[in-house]
Order: sequence, then structure tokens, then C-alpha cells
Amino acid sequence: MSKEINILILSAGTRNKVVQAFKKELYGTGRVIAADCSPLGPAIYDADAAYIVPPIREEGYIDRILEICRKERISGVFSLIDPELSLLAAERERFEEIGVVPVVSSYELCEISLNKLRMNEFLKGSAFGAAVCWTDPEEFLGAAGRGEASFPVFVKPVCGSASLNISRVETEEELRVLFARHEGLMIQELLTGQEYGADVYIDLISGKCTHIFLKKKLRMRAGETDKSVSVLNPELFGLLSDFAQKAGFRGMIDVDLFEQDGRWILSEVNPRFGGGYPHAYACGVNFPAALIRNLQGLENPAQIGNYRENVYMMKYNEICIREASELYE
Repeated sequence: MSKEINILILSAGTRNKVVQAFKKELYGTGRVIAADCSPLGPAIYDADAAYIVPPIREEGYIDRILEICRKERISGVFSLIDPELSLLAAERERFEEIGVVPVVSSYELCEISLNKLRMNEFLKGSAFGAAVCWTDPEEFLGAAGRGEASFPVFVKPVCGSASLNISRVETEEELRVLFARHEGLMIQELLTGQEYGADVYIDLISGKCTHIFLKKKLRMRAGETDKSVSVLNPELFGLLSDFAQKAGFRGMIDVDLFEQDGRWILSEVNPRFGGGYPHAYACGVNFPAALIRNLQGLENPAQIGNYRENVYMMKYNEICIREASELYE
């Protein structure tokens, strides 16, 4: 008989579909516990139980999460937001000491993924190209003057997530204003090719890439894929699998790419569930089942590209209604 598997989802926020997927896969064999720093995070109300916890940067946060893990007999824990990934990875030993698997890549990989300049450097030597970047506006303007670069460009924080504070910049004046107002910015060449997203699972036990779902992005909203269509590309499957395994990622990762002038440019890697993962799950690319199997001590067989192409995802808004007395405290 398989052991009970209980999952703790941190910073659940509005990711109801992820909570629902784990509940479906664990039905009768385990429970889904959700945590968030706000009682107004709707995803927590889809879980079997939920906890309101301090903000992730507050002293004692990890102690509180470990307390929940003990109480709920948690098997595996993961977060849905980028800033918490390094925190979990740094505290890996404390979780493992109480029998909990932190489902996250190494601390170094989490830090590289969060820092766009470090990821850009990390990609050198891989099969993927990287966008040209500058941290000094004068260097960019000099390159533009020599005909080696041109407007428009993207200006974005070196460290950031959810596409926050990203600006398309058309002129030198706009560029100087942004750099005068904000610190920690970088300039990136404007990528005009078709954007794709890949949901990738790397087995926690074998370290092999077992699942890849590839989608063509049709529309973005608030940094997440709003509309997309599934595609199959065996060559890209091979490149993604090789990259993920050699880099040493583990568990679920979300990859953004551009097809630009006949080459693949990797834009970002987020070592967590991506906002567009529900598209993959609806097509049968089952990361929750793969993770549960790993937590039972079993390796996953490779199922790369095992889905139909030309299946569309169209997001729409839902609402969660609760009386004040029904909110978690």
C-alpha cells in the first residue's frame, strides 16, 4: 500500500488550478495544504486545509512553515513565487531533517534564474542564444551610435518577476529618465520573434527530464500566458531536455523562449510552476502525478511530447466568495 502523500503549497495566491490539480491527483491518498500571507488569496480555499503565514521575509517564517509541515505530516513542499524559491533551497536540510522534500532546484540555480544578467551569462555555451543586454545606458548609446544596437529596447529590473516594471523604450530621453528614477535596471534588445513557453519536469530521483509541454504564446497578461496553443517540436524537446539536465534543475520549471531569425533565444527560466501550466495539465502533461510518484520513491518514465498539438488555452476570470466569518485567520 502506498504511503499517504501530503503536499504543502506556499504562496498559493490566485493559483487555484494548481491546487485543484493536486487535489484531483491525491484524491483518497493524501491531502493538499495551502499557505499564503493573505486571507484573500483565493487558491487557499480550494485546499483541504489552509494557513495564513507571515510574509516570506519576516523573521521566523521558515520556523512557521516547518511547524505546519510537522503538524500536517507533509511529504513535499513547494512555492509558486520566485522570491521564495531561494529561501526554500537555502533551508533544504531543515526540511529534510523532518522528512519533508523541498521541491526546488539548488540555491545557486534559483539565484541565477532570478537574476537576468546571471542567467544571460549562464546561457553562454548552451545550445540556446541569449538576448544582448547592457547595464550602463552610455554603453548602449555608444553601441547604438556605432550601428551595433538600436531602439526600441526593453528596460527591466535585473532581479524581478511577473514582468513587473518592464518598459518598452523608444528614445534616449525615455531611457535616461528611467535610469535616473530607478536603480538595478538593465537594457535588453527587443526580441520580435514568436514567443514560446515550455513546461518542463525533471525527475527528482533520476535527474532526467521526463515531461515537456511546448506552447506558442498568443497573448500575455500581467506577465503570464493568457492565450496559447500547444505545439510539438522534437528538435526543441531535445534542446530543452539537454539544457535542463546538464544545468541540474529538479522538479518543475517554466521556460520562456523566442524563435528569432532561425535560432532559439532563451529569455527566462523560472524553477517553479509557470502561470500557463494549466494548459499543459489539461492536455495530459501531469506534473502533479509525476511529483507524487517521486515522493513515493518512484522514478518517472519519460513522456516527452505525449500530447496533442493545436489545443488552445484561453484564460478567463473566476471569483471566490466568502463571508468574513469564513476567512482563514
